[in-house]
Parts: sequence; C-alpha cells; structure tokens
Amino acid sequence: MEKVKIIECPRDAWQGLKTIIPTEAKVSYLRKLIELGFTNLDAVSFVAPKYVPQMADSEAVMLALSADFEAGLPRQADVGVKSSTKANMQPSLSNPKVIAPDVVGIVVNEQGLDRALRTPGVTTIGYPYSISANFRRQNANMSLAESRALVEKLQKSAKKAGRNLVIYISMAFGNPFGEPWSPEVVENTLEWLKTIGVRTVSLADTVGMAEPNEVGALFTAVKGVAAGIELGVHLHSRPEGAGEKVLAAYQAGCRRFDSALTGLGGCPFAGDDLVGNIPTEIVVAKLAALGVETGIEPWALLSAVETTKEMRRQYAQ
Repeated sequence: MEKVKIIECPRDAWQGLKTIIPTEAKVSYLRKLIELGFTNLDAVSFVAPKYVPQMADSEAVMLALSADFEAGLPRQADVGVKSSTKANMQPSLSNPKVIAPDVVGIVVNEQGLDRALRTPGVTTIGYPYSISANFRRQNANMSLAESRALVEKLQKSAKKAGRNLVIYISMAFGNPFGEPWSPEVVENTLEWLKTIGVRTVSLADTVGMAEPNEVGALFTAVKGVAAGIELGVHLHSRPEGAGEKVLAAYQAGCRRFDSALTGLGGCPFAGDDLVGNIPTEIVVAKLAALGVETGIEPWALLSAVETTKEMRRQYAQ
C-alpha cells in the first residue's frame, strides 16, 4: 500500500483558544496521541507569551513529555508502531512498542530558536515563511530580507544541533490583501529554499481561501522544482470543503499532510469562524478509501477523536 505522512497539529489547534489549557492537560493529551501511534506532532511553539499566551508553557510541556522517553525508547525514524494483535492495541509509554514522536516546535525569531534548541524532545524546528509582505509584517514584523536571513540561520543552527527543519510557505495559495501572487512566486521560493539546504516544506493555505482545484493546480505546478524536497500541505478549510482539498492535493502528488483532530484551530485572519484546520479524521477517511496507508489505525483514530472532543468541551469555549 502507498503511504502518506500525517502531521497532527495540536499546537495549531490550541493556540487560538482563549481558555488556557493547563500544562498537565496538554501533556496528558499528547501522551495519549503518542500511545495511540501518532508519530509526527506539531506540538509546541516558542513565541512571546504576550502574543500567544496558550503556548507560554511549551518548555514545561516538553520536559514532562520527554521524561517518558528517558529510558531510551526508539525514535520514530528508526521503527514503526505495529499493532497487529489485540495484545498490542493499547500500548503504554512503558511499552517499547511506543516510540518517541518527531515533535515540531514553531519559532518566529532567533530567541525562539534558542529556546527550541534548549528544549528536550523538540526534534524539528518549524518556521512560517510568508510570501505576503502584509502578513509577514503582521505575523513577525520582518522585511523579506530579515525573514530570509532568519531562515538561513535556522537551517545552519538546526543542522549543527542535529535537528530537522520544516519551512511553511505562508499564503502559498494567495492572500486577501490584494498583493501580487502567482505559482512562480512559490516556485522561486522553493528554489531558494532548496539552494540553502532546506529539505522539508509545507505549502500553507493560511486563510483557507483555496478551492480544491486551486490546491491541486498549485501543487502540480511547483512539485517539479521541489525535487529533493519533502513537499506537503498545511490547509485550512470550512468542514464541508476539507475532503475535496485533501483529495486534490493527494492526486497532485502530495504525500505529507498537516491536520488537526476535529478540525480545531485555523487562522484568525480568515475572517470566518468556520474555517479551521483540515480534520485528521477526514484526511484518514479520504485516503483510506483510496487504499492509502496513513499509519493511523481505525481504533486509534476513534479514540483520539473522542479525546479531542472532550478537550474541546473543556477549553474551546
């Protein structure tokens, strides 16, 4: 069976919530996902607490989570979770079949990078590189030159520290600001990223404005210049349009998807309360119908959805 990689994004789901989730609740939730076999998590961010108060405890979350793996359990790059028998269907963190996940920590400046590199368990540094000048100024208060200089710094520092790096091309599918946009802008950005050594990139529909045909068209247009790059998508959508966007990306060649259980989260700039992350359960269902292996088993997905719904009931009000 053909396989895809799904990156579960609780960080993106949580960061816009006004009710602060206790550190212990975050750790418990992440631990549950790991026990269920989720091996790629966008879990924390290292930004100024005054801007994203929900993520102020990222170090504490990762310290607690990393303690579960001090016994030297294998990392996700080395071994896959297998649960072919009933005895293995409810693994625990004391069970060596459960593996330490690849955890993305988002940064937006050098201070965040320093924090991420000091934090155990963060295996991948993530940075939202915006091709919209307006959004870049709102989100990070940087010029294009400053943002590019930071990406080069991130690449060198991550490599030296033995961490991975993923760059999100924000506003990759256009923007609501009336700025010039074209697939060529995205292509040029990918070519530059490849030149400086970046090998993982996610095309982000930051405000959820792309229609399914536009998702497929852009991925098709730029994947040629992305040879040697693991190219994925981080899409936002209204619930009713999510499945078609997933299929459009997959059929265009995408094999890496960012998503969030129950579709929680999204971008406040979308101007539409119904625009959130692509629900993980929709990604899994649409791809499974095509015979694609997602690495997430049905029993695990059901349990994860129920756990997420409970968290929404407590903290998404």
